[in-house]
Amino acid sequence: MTMTETSAASPASLIRQAFEARRSSGTSALVPYICAGFPDAAASLALMEGAARAGADVIELGVPFSDPLADGPTIQRATWKALEGGMTVEGTLALLRQFRSRHDTPVVLFTYLNPVHRYGVARFVAAAREAGAQGVLLTDLPAGADPALEGAVAEGGLALIRLLAPTTAPERIGTVAEGGDGFLYYISRTGVTGARMELRSELADEITAIRERVELPIAVGFGISSPEQAAEVAGVADGVVVGSALMERVEAEGVEGAEAFLRSLREAMDAR
Repeated sequence: MTMTETSAASPASLIRQAFEARRSSGTSALVPYICAGFPDAAASLALMEGAARAGADVIELGVPFSDPLADGPTIQRATWKALEGGMTVEGTLALLRQFRSRHDTPVVLFTYLNPVHRYGVARFVAAAREAGAQGVLLTDLPAGADPALEGAVAEGGLALIRLLAPTTAPERIGTVAEGGDGFLYYISRTGVTGARMELRSELADEITAIRERVELPIAVGFGISSPEQAAEVAGVADGVVVGSALMERVEAEGVEGAEAFLRSLREAMDAR
């Protein structure tokens, strides 16, 4: 897809198209999480571009926030370092604009309610759209808790990415997914984010049960830390989200090592 085609399509539809393209080729979408400003602004932009080269289909760009309750120690460290370096909502959008000038990979802004409300909901949605975002994921927004905000995101043309957890009651799955777009983010386990050595054995059955109730693509995150795990999840889900393990690679090996890690995930997912 060219940059001209990207600008002509609706933001939300571009995310769906990315998942559909992978599904049609018999594999799953790769969705890396990148913290804006970690370890600094230039490095996070370089990692976004490296992720696109490595085969990422959608990028989650994290807006640093001082109280990231859903995140484990790795992403908390990344967030704090980004904040100490001066990263802000405006800075995150500036990174996105730079990325968008050269790449058409869909981007979902990953954030919490506080930064959005402080920035101003309508202003945030308009600025995110203008910067080139395709969606927004608000980790601490339960479905239906703020209809005005949800409506503002939808009316602004952005996909509102919904979250489901293993603790979500089956009868509530449809309600949670209602109003969502792009894809459904399934949290593979309870607790906070963080790389894990093993995946839960119930995951495949849970994905099957969700598919009976929703039509959106299902991406699985929380705990994926190796090419083997990525390939296993790709066998049952439409997308694989990797965050903490990627940030750990940035800490240990820099942007080049992190890009190589993403490439290894992509190769394992495609070879399964």
